[in-house]
Formats: sequence, structure tokens, C-alpha cells
Amino acid sequence: MLADLKGQIEKITYSDVESGFTIAKVKVDGQIEPVTVVGNLTSPMPGVILKMKGEWADHPKYGRQFRVIDYNTVVPATICGIKNYLGSGLIKGLGPVMAGRIVKKFGVKTLDIIENKIEKLADVDGIGKKRIAMIKTSWDEHKDIRDVMLFLQTYGVGTGYGVKIFKQYGNRSIEIVQENPYCLATDIFGIGFTIADSIAEKLGFSKNSELRVKAGILYVLNHLADKGHVFYPYELLVIECVNILQVNRKTVSDAIDTVADEGKIIIEDIDDSIEEFKAYNKAVYLSKFHFCETRIAFLLKRLVCSPKSIRNIKVDQALKWVQKQLNIIPAKNQEAAIRASLENKVVVITGGPGTGKTTIINAMIKIFAGLKTKIMLAAPTGRAAKQMSETTGHNAATIHRMLKFSVQKGGFQKNEKNPLGCDLLIVDEASMIDTILMHHLLKAIPTGATFILVGDVNQLPSVGPGNVLSDIIKSGIIPVVELNEIFRQARESRIIINAHRINKGIIPDIKAQDSSKLKNDFYFIQQEDPEKVLEIIIELVKERIPRRFGFNSIEDIQVLTPMHKGVIGAENLNTKLQTALNPGKDTVISGSRNFKVNDKVMQIKNNYEKDIFNGDIGRIISISAIDREVIISFDGRKVTYSFTDLDEIILAYAVSIHKSQGSEYPAVVIPILTQHYILLQRNLIYTAVTRGINLVVMVGTSKALTIGITNDKTQKRFTYLRYRLL
Repeated sequence: MLADLKGQIEKITYSDVESGFTIAKVKVDGQIEPVTVVGNLTSPMPGVILKMKGEWADHPKYGRQFRVIDYNTVVPATICGIKNYLGSGLIKGLGPVMAGRIVKKFGVKTLDIIENKIEKLADVDGIGKKRIAMIKTSWDEHKDIRDVMLFLQTYGVGTGYGVKIFKQYGNRSIEIVQENPYCLATDIFGIGFTIADSIAEKLGFSKNSELRVKAGILYVLNHLADKGHVFYPYELLVIECVNILQVNRKTVSDAIDTVADEGKIIIEDIDDSIEEFKAYNKAVYLSKFHFCETRIAFLLKRLVCSPKSIRNIKVDQALKWVQKQLNIIPAKNQEAAIRASLENKVVVITGGPGTGKTTIINAMIKIFAGLKTKIMLAAPTGRAAKQMSETTGHNAATIHRMLKFSVQKGGFQKNEKNPLGCDLLIVDEASMIDTILMHHLLKAIPTGATFILVGDVNQLPSVGPGNVLSDIIKSGIIPVVELNEIFRQARESRIIINAHRINKGIIPDIKAQDSSKLKNDFYFIQQEDPEKVLEIIIELVKERIPRRFGFNSIEDIQVLTPMHKGVIGAENLNTKLQTALNPGKDTVISGSRNFKVNDKVMQIKNNYEKDIFNGDIGRIISISAIDREVIISFDGRKVTYSFTDLDEIILAYAVSIHKSQGSEYPAVVIPILTQHYILLQRNLIYTAVTRGINLVVMVGTSKALTIGITNDKTQKRFTYLRYRLL
């Protein structure tokens, strides 16, 4: 038999924003001590009155509890109850002080005033039109969202996702989810196919439902895109879908044909005379990737063949002139790179650290500026763009900002109809550019402009689908200059020497530091036990590196790990480092994450509305329970997140090596253990080491390092761009 209980929330002990699971202290009439209540509650706040059905239980550690099965919120009737209710943070724009003023003015009629005559709030000192609008919006949303939340919780959807669903679909949320729950997987960030499928099953959708299988095919293709594939061979895709969806082959094949007829995917014949594709006969693309890949090939070839807008000059004279201007004597390949940029429309310049890429960029800028050309510089990430600005003295922007993405206008505003105003475009860290971004970039480059791609092709490929820089190089349709000479100053750095050794498959020098002329900037600490590796990393970041080298533990030191899970995975490292480096108390819980003021965090998806992109790192500067907002500073720019947006950020004391691409840090710490041999490969270790500017410390085993460096087989990415360029 279910018991009834009614009371007012006095304190929230724990609340998971995503799942809605809450532990609260509730004041019940007639009982001296508050009752501990546990269960899934929608936006629980102190002051809210709950009418609950549930069952009593005795927890072995926490004692007697009331486990909520179902509940309703009840509007408070007393002045004290109304004051607590409004001041709880439930209504955005109202805190305890302002709630007190309103209740003092209107007494027991307060809630009726807010519901029916909200304009009267202007009679309260400190409340203007802007705050009234905020209160009205929040009040209306709270009413409308209640039914949606209760419906969604029935099907296992937590509060955090429920708010996102309501924001997406509004009052039609229930109708849309009932009609096609699989739309959640594509429309709502964080709700993947698995959650949508679970909801669909509870709603009565069968495994063989056409809606399910079509959604499953798109899910599998998107999942494969997350692994870097632009397309996937037809036969392999069918096998993958059969295994994941647990349906027969014919059901999958029929659904693939239907999805293709709907234009959501493209099926294309593969040239099986090409060695790497001889085992396959058809490629399946998500439509956007097929469009972008084919357009990249067209736009790049058009750019190569179009006349230059920059006038021809005497190259030998320009080379002599720039050497005097910059007081440099370029190496043979550096000179070849500058020459190629003056003689061709499109050029790739690739090379590792210390090979003089920055010197070449500065020389090109100097020469082209002397010709009065319009020059633009860009990089894929904010950190890379900032570094480019600092090393060249010219303004550099992220590619997204340069192309002027607008949420209101629906996409990049720079394109073929509204091209970039430049004669020369130099893009650094080009290995990070994926298929979608390269398409948008090429669309916006004027046909007469010179386009220089600078990057290190030996690093990890882009996080997004494709292997664009590598494919362009392998196609052979444009000049490529590889820089392989390490310059004198760079030869003094153990980081750079060892990075080049790693790239060549040679084990780096990990012996104890000596008194040679080489800088003591690369260290290897031998340790096999993961728990001890964890202890060493915390000690290094918190005490040893700051004490020895003067680096700030949070701002200057970055832990880079090859994995997400496990003792030295990013998740556990972040939890332990947060405890060690930021023991603050102002927190907000989002799923399994606990955020505090001063935490170092990373954005994990492109958010064009906030103008913040995947990989951007910031610091939390404030958390407001009243406004249900977190403010994060990204390089001095303050960005506001609602509590329901916090699934877009993660702690960033430790990040995956993949996420570190395009960034450089004064000091990096890299755990590397034998147990991770499946994950270890040469370009992964090389990328991690080359992220460190002044200090690299590796903690682990030399055996693991050897395994990784000798494994030069990178995971295959299915992309056809190289052959489209031929």
C-alpha cells in the first residue's frame, strides 16, 4: 500500500539535473524533525509544497526515508509559504529578498497577482519592466512544463533533458514524442538513439518498426561519423545495423533504400579498382557529408585553376628582400615554401615543431603586405588563432568567426555569394579541419585568392569526419612543401628532439637529465601501478611542477590522457584534480558532474548561439541557484549557461589527447601505461608531446611508450576525397 505525505521542501541535499533524482528534507506538519524524501522530482526547490505518494523505507546508513512514487506540487497558502516558494529560485528573476518585498506588498494575494495581474509588480521597489518580463516568462514556463516533465519522467527521461525537449517542442512535446520518439535522438543534444529507443519501447514501438530501423540507420552512420568516417561501405553498414538493432538483414536493407529515397543518405558506387576499396562496391553517406566532400573537390580544383588576384612579382628578388627585412637565412625547404606560396594559388606547408612554420608565415605576410594585398589569418580553434596572432603580430580569427556564423540568419554568412574580402588566406593547424568545415571555408574563399594551408600532417586527424589535409596532400593536385630541418634554437629542446624521434618511430631519450646543453624540459617518471600514477600526477600538478618551474596548477598545466575511463582516464583524473586544486563549496550538479566556482571547464559541442566551440576552455566565475545560471569566462569573455545547458561542458583539468588538438600549454603531463596498448599509437603520443611548450612530463612505463611509438597504424577512416580530387 502506498502512503501519502504532504510537506514543504526545507533543504535540497542532493539533486541530479539530468535524471531528476533528488534527496530533500521536507517539513511535515505535526513532525518536529524534517523527513528525508528521495525520488525523481522536477526542478526541486526549497519552499515548494509537495503532495506525495510513496513508501517508507529504512536505509542502513541514512535511516528512515520516504521514497516518492508520484507527487504533485501544491500552491502554498500562507504568507511564509508563499515567500519561501517564490524565493526558492524556482522563478527566474526572484530571489529571497525580492520575494520578501512582493509578499510584504500583496500578502496572500501574491500568487494571484503574478498569475492574473503581473503588471502590478511594478509597484514593488526594484522591479521594472525587464524583471517583470523575466518573471512572467519563467512563471508561464514553469506551469507549461509541469505536465511535459511528468509525462517524460514516466518514460525515464530526466529533468535536464525534459527542459531541453520542452524548449525544442514547447506545448507539442508530448504529442511529438508519442508520435515519433526517435526525433529526440537527432533534435536534442545528449539524447542519443539508445535513450530514444528505450522511450519508444515503453510507448509500444516494435523492434521491426520502420521508424525505429530508419532512425537506427541514421544513428549508426552518425556514430561512424563521430569515429571519423565520411562514408561507410554498404555491406559493413548492414552488418553494423543488424548487430545494433537486432533485426534481420532484409529489414535493414529495405530501410536503407527508404532512407535513401527520402534523401537523407546517398548510396554511391565505389571504384573497386582502387586498392583500398577493392573489397567494397557501394558507399553509404549521410547526405550532408556526400554534398560537402564532392563540393570540396570542385571548389578546391576551381580555386587552383582560377587566375590570381595578386600581381606576379620577381620571386628571387622578393626572397632576398624578405631575408633582409626579417634578418633570417631560411633553410632550403623554408625557401621552397615561400617560393611556392608566391608562384601558386594553393599550397600546403607541413612540418613538425621547431621546423620554422611560423618564420615562413611571417615571411609570406611581409612580402604580401608589401604588395598591398588584403591578408586574412585563421585557425580552427580559439587558442590556435590567439597563438597565431601573437607570433605574427597580425589579427587571426577562428574559422567559425571569420566565416561569421549567425544563429538568427541561419548559418555562415560568408559564402560564394558573400565571399571573404581577402587576396591571401593563411590557415594554421590545418590538420584539424574536418569535411564540413573545409566545405564552408572553401565556399567563402574568393576564386582569385591565394590559399595557404599550414599544419602538421603527422598529428591526429580532425575530431570531425574526414582526413582532409592528408587527402589533399596525397591527391598530388597542389604543391606540398614538407619542412624537416630542426632549427638551432629548437635543437636545444628535449621536447622537440623527442617529438621528432617519436614521429620517426624512434624511442625518445627518457634517461635522467644530464648537464648537456639540452634544456631540461622533458621528463619520464617510471611507474606501473595506475593508482600510484594517479598519485604522482596529482602531486606533479598541485606541488612539484609549480614549485620547480613556477607554473600555475590550473592555468598553465594540462593533463592529457589517451582514455576517458579508468583510474587515469579523463573522468577520474578530473574528479581527483578538482578535489585537490579547487576545494570550493559553491557547486551545481549536472548528471555525474559536479561543478564549482573557479573550475577549469571545456565546451564539448559547437554552440553558435553562444559563439563558443568544441574544445574551448574556460573558468567558472559564478554559480547562481536563484537564476539557475552558471557564468563561465572564456579568455575574458563571460558566457552564461542555464543549469540545463551544463551537459555541454566538462571539467578540463585533464582532457583527452584528441581534445587537445590545436592547443599548446606551458606544461603538459601525460599518463601512459601498458594496459592502454590498444589505444596507443604513434600519432597520438606525438600529438600529446607536441602540445607542451616549456615542459612535458610523462608518467608510466617505457614498455607502453615503446608499444605506442612502434604502432604507426592509424585507425582507417573511410573518405573518398583524395580520389575525387584526381
